[in-house]
Amino acid sequence: MSLKKHYLSAFILAVILLTACKKETYNPTAEIDTTKRSLVKISEAYAIGSATKVELWSDSEISTGYQKLYVALYDSITKKPVTRSIVEILPIIDKNVNNSIESSSVPVENPESFDATETLFQCAAVFTTPTYGDLEQWRIKIRLKKAGQNEFAEVQMPIYVKSSVYERVKTIVEADGTKLTIAFVSPLYPKLDLNDFEIIINHTEDPFTYHCDNSHSIYISAEMPLNKVSSNNNISPTYIKNGHYKGKINLTKNGN
Repeated sequence: MSLKKHYLSAFILAVILLTACKKETYNPTAEIDTTKRSLVKISEAYAIGSATKVELWSDSEISTGYQKLYVALYDSITKKPVTRSIVEILPIIDKNVNNSIESSSVPVENPESFDATETLFQCAAVFTTPTYGDLEQWRIKIRLKKAGQNEFAEVQMPIYVKSSVYERVKTIVEADGTKLTIAFVSPLYPKLDLNDFEIIINHTEDPFTYHCDNSHSIYISAEMPLNKVSSNNNISPTYIKNGHYKGKINLTKNGN
């Protein structure tokens, strides 16, 4: 397959890079557990038949874009952490279209290891749209199979997804009809000078199936549209793994 080149809009990239320049206002009722590195607990449920309590955590309240997620498992009887298990997540959005429910999912990253890190199984998902009243509601399905068990257990939890302050995810359709989801990963806290720059690209097979992309070459630039200041000496992102492309972007001036 020949490489395809995408010149993403400088303005869009500038907006994406500024996501960390303004802090989002989080719900003060969100539960914080400092033993989990000050993560925010999103939800919890019990996996019937597996005798396991399942907790979902994140670095912040869930918003549109690339979101790291963490699953914690606890034995329902001993209350001790379960640190060896297969864990799979599947966020699902249910859309009410003319009183009929249409469901679909989004790109995800499931844990790469059977073993938890500090009692947490790290995952990620790219949320493409926010919760919208009763018309668009999110839930997450979590499947697990602990060490020694032969069957998967499953839980589902409702989750709330809010809009990011700045755009962190973009869906585009290529000339051949391929639908791409492009999400900004870093820098979370941009600084003047050279910053690590990372995005993730997935292409859609069907509403519940996404594949990591490795077929594009990427050109990046950041621009302040009002005064026409643009960056130079950037290092274009190259493919790393699992749909992730990494490069560097040079920010030469403060501002929005």
